[in-house]
Amino acid sequence: MENLRWKLRIITERLEDYFGEPARPEAVSALDTLIETILSQNTNDKNRDLAFRRLKQTFPDWEAVEDAPTDAIEEAIRPAGLARLKAPRIKQVLEWLRETRGSLDLDFICRWSSEKVFETLSRLKGVGVKTISVVLLFSCQQDVFPVDTHIHRIAKRIGLISEKTSAEQAHKILGQWVPKEKAFSLHINLLKLGRTICNARQPKCEICPIRDICDYYQSIIHNFKDSH
Repeated sequence: MENLRWKLRIITERLEDYFGEPARPEAVSALDTLIETILSQNTNDKNRDLAFRRLKQTFPDWEAVEDAPTDAIEEAIRPAGLARLKAPRIKQVLEWLRETRGSLDLDFICRWSSEKVFETLSRLKGVGVKTISVVLLFSCQQDVFPVDTHIHRIAKRIGLISEKTSAEQAHKILGQWVPKEKAFSLHINLLKLGRTICNARQPKCEICPIRDICDYYQSIIHNFKDSH
């Protein structure tokens, strides 16, 4: 595991040198982040943002969403895909908050330990480790490292985790070795790396700042040498 710790430290430093250290945006409400992240599941950022914007435009507040029929919520969030699954999950979150807290305010979780937040929110259908991690990182500004689809793919390509490691397992493996207070920086910069250089189909390895410690690139070099 010391090798993993070393790799994550080097990757964090190299990506900050290449992309800069990202500035934390002002925290938004935990409920907004939770629902937006539910909408992000199995879709891209553009569709998620459109669905969230339509939801906010259709209903004046979360109380109105709570009172709305599920099919009206479905219609509003349709651009995100899987609306028939996501609409009742959003409704369930709001109903759970009303029943347990008496109001539609989730910011109280930012005063809890991350362990308690994971234990509590994971009981809600459709709210998994990644979703909870995103809420803790962006709304509670905790030092938690979310592993989304892009980071999961990149981590396997680099060799931080094995090909068989699930996203949920990756949270546990990587989270404990990310340099202290660098979870936000590494999360954002790995996303930038995936969108600009480490593309899914045609990675631009020749300009990648971490290619010398990337298993995928080393395999390309090895195969090239073997063929010549």
